[in-house]
Amino acid sequence: MRRFLARSNGRAAWTTGFNLLVLASAFVLPALWLNPVTLLVAVLLLGGRQLGLAVLYHECAHRSFFESGRLNDGFGRWLFGGLLNTSLTRYRNYHLKHHRLAGTPDDPDLSMASAYPAPRASMRRKLVRDCTGQTGLKDVKQQFSRLGWRRNAPFLASHGTLLTVLALAGISWAYLLWWVAYLFVYQVVVRIRFMSEHGVAADRLSKDPRDNTCSTMISWWERLLIGPNFVNYHLEHHLHAGVPCYRLRGFHRLLKTRGYFASAKSVSHGYAEVLRRATQPA
Repeated sequence: MRRFLARSNGRAAWTTGFNLLVLASAFVLPALWLNPVTLLVAVLLLGGRQLGLAVLYHECAHRSFFESGRLNDGFGRWLFGGLLNTSLTRYRNYHLKHHRLAGTPDDPDLSMASAYPAPRASMRRKLVRDCTGQTGLKDVKQQFSRLGWRRNAPFLASHGTLLTVLALAGISWAYLLWWVAYLFVYQVVVRIRFMSEHGVAADRLSKDPRDNTCSTMISWWERLLIGPNFVNYHLEHHLHAGVPCYRLRGFHRLLKTRGYFASAKSVSHGYAEVLRRATQPA
């Protein structure tokens, strides 16, 4: 396992740079060619990359992204978690509890996972709420109701920097695209991601990760828009949370050659299959 557990500042820096490049492209594209198509592409890219940032602060919460704990805490708090207004410390405490108690009735994510498979009417209502911004607006209202200088310093600093950069580039209006994506795209992407990880699990009260967690094999466009930064290899992550996200694909290949995925229930092929498995038949 030594090579899969090895953290790399170079790989972490490359991954960070790639995510920032995608974010920058999403802002620049409609600025260069302003039309409905480029605006739609920009919002889709931003929504998927917002999940990408969430994946990176998740990695920093495990301290598995950079080689040093200080870099993990700094980037996780001020950049990745700051842009999404998420407290790294609170998230770390919650998420490590999820890993420790996965497969038991005390798993803090169990109540959300138990909502799936959902009846078709219920799934339709959930997705409509996400796509129309109802879920996102509720989330934003809750965040801003507790907004404070000390509590939300990373959020204010990162978004202040983002707005300043866009203003200096003469496209300050593009900042609105971040919130459009957060309200109408990010919520859908997060729901699909959660369904793919635990919503379609075979037995959430089994201690075997192959029963309580799933992975999804995805195409390049799904990786760009829905499953960034190898978040689709979630079963591998639960099997050994110390493996950095940029080594999960190699870890998956090793496990596959060893026959670990003999049970088809633990793997989905594409997010369309995830939606089918997470929806009860009529």
